[in-house]
Amino acid sequence: MIARRVVVHGQVQGVFFRAECRRAAHEAGVAGWVRNLPDGTVEAFFEGPDESVARMVDWAQHGPPHAAVDRVEVTDEPPAGRTGFAITY
Repeated sequence: MIARRVVVHGQVQGVFFRAECRRAAHEAGVAGWVRNLPDGTVEAFFEGPDESVARMVDWAQHGPPHAAVDRVEVTDEPPAGRTGFAITY
């Protein structure tokens, strides 16, 4: 099990980024959360098997169809033992 925190920059709010991220995380079998930040970025925490987390980090590089991702900051984090994937506020 590994965990990664990502901060996604670009046109990523108001394009269903969080909802699509939650859907993709469920499909990948990844636990964690996603939220909008006041500066217009989206932050997410992905936890699970190596390849599943890598799949979500790759997904964050482009996001849903109407997103325009400029860059993604990725930080290794210690696994938190989370279950499920939530949109937080």
